[in-house]
Amino acid sequence: MILYTKEELIEDLKKVRDRGWIKSTRSSGNAGAVGNTLEDLLGIEENNLPIPNAGEWELKTQRVNTNSLTTLFHSDPSPRAVKIVPRILLPLYGWKHKEAGGKYSIDEKSFRQTIHVLKRTDRGFGVELNQTERKVEVSFDAGAVSTRHTDWLDSVEQRIDLEELSPKPYWGFDDLTHKAGTKLLNCFYVRAAVKRINKIEHFHYQDILVLQKFSPDRFIDAIAKGLILVDFDARTGHNHGTKFRMRQNTLPLLYENVANV
Repeated sequence: MILYTKEELIEDLKKVRDRGWIKSTRSSGNAGAVGNTLEDLLGIEENNLPIPNAGEWELKTQRVNTNSLTTLFHSDPSPRAVKIVPRILLPLYGWKHKEAGGKYSIDEKSFRQTIHVLKRTDRGFGVELNQTERKVEVSFDAGAVSTRHTDWLDSVEQRIDLEELSPKPYWGFDDLTHKAGTKLLNCFYVRAAVKRINKIEHFHYQDILVLQKFSPDRFIDAIAKGLILVDFDARTGHNHGTKFRMRQNTLPLLYENVANV
């Protein structure tokens, strides 16, 4: 494994940028190929940035001209002891998994929702900021459920009721910003153009940004503006964890110092 100083890593990132189009080192269709290929080029083990104070730096990559979200970190909601996702959201508000009776058992349920503050999903879920109690809360409104989910809504009413969630899943502002600040204190943010040559993805790592001094206030403000979303991905057999994800090209907004190298 290669060991870098911050300055050496920046220089090697520039060399990668100057190479132009580079063939993906991963199979076609791998969503993480843009990041994995860059790690391979740098000789970096996945999710292991080998520089001094590596715990203070994160390497993030993103494709240019895509609507895909940048995953910031995983964090399941409080109260943790209740295990809200597998014990409440999935069994009481889940729906039949699309592969139930095939890949999975006939009783397999799914709870997959990407939610934010600006608009509820067609199943009535959304994010609310409770400024008084300093919480980011998950909310349910049966009145916002699409008519195409009427059967599902009837099943929810049979299992529990159609009132607001109680308790509401939540993340405290302080806990959430501490988690984010620990994970994202400083960041190398690399954006790549993508094209296919003979059906194989190639990347041009065009933009290298060095992001420093993560701002807790900017993080909460980004949630309030709908730039940060909460992504649930659970099924009966496995909870893939709850992710906080950010819209395309908005990550630099979380930092006080942004340098394009």
